[in-house]
Amino acid sequence: MKILTTIPLAALISACALTASQAEEHRQLGAHVHGHGKLNIAIEKNVVSIELEAPGADIAGFEHEATTKEDKAKLEKAKATLAKGLELFTPASAAGCKQTSAKVAIEAGQEHEGEGKEEHEKHAAEAKDHDHDKGEHHHSEFHVEYSFQCSAPEKIASLSFGYFKAFPNAEELDVTVITPKGQSSYEVTKDKPKLEL
Repeated sequence: MKILTTIPLAALISACALTASQAEEHRQLGAHVHGHGKLNIAIEKNVVSIELEAPGADIAGFEHEATTKEDKAKLEKAKATLAKGLELFTPASAAGCKQTSAKVAIEAGQEHEGEGKEEHEKHAAEAKDHDHDKGEHHHSEFHVEYSFQCSAPEKIASLSFGYFKAFPNAEELDVTVITPKGQSSYEVTKDKPKLEL
């Protein structure tokens, strides 16, 4: 897909959201895979926007609702680590990037297609009574949006992934990079935690 240089950042993010939306649709059909996440990167002018989607098991070590003190502590630690975007996804220092924002959210459970709010709440309540290993279909997921301001974005020739060291359960990220020159897809793994652009 070729992208013209006049496309605003909002359009680039929309393209990433479309990719994420397709991934969500695919996941709801049963493709939720532990160890595998998605990363969308959009670069326009001096702004780099990054969107991460990863299974709860990759980030916190579990997918059920955090009810114990220990689980709640793990969740808070995971959120704090996720908020440090430049430590997880580090562009070459010559690019002069600084993080301007990070929004960390946990999306718990899956809505069943066509169900109303009451039915969704009922399923959510039932999910609390079941364990993931007992056939439950509850999959929590982390969704994080980062924004970086870079003084020399043209010098982003590579990205180092501290993500895999921070989250040992993570094995692989499917990465989509959108720039004014076009869109590219990559696969970054725990064994090769660097992306050459």
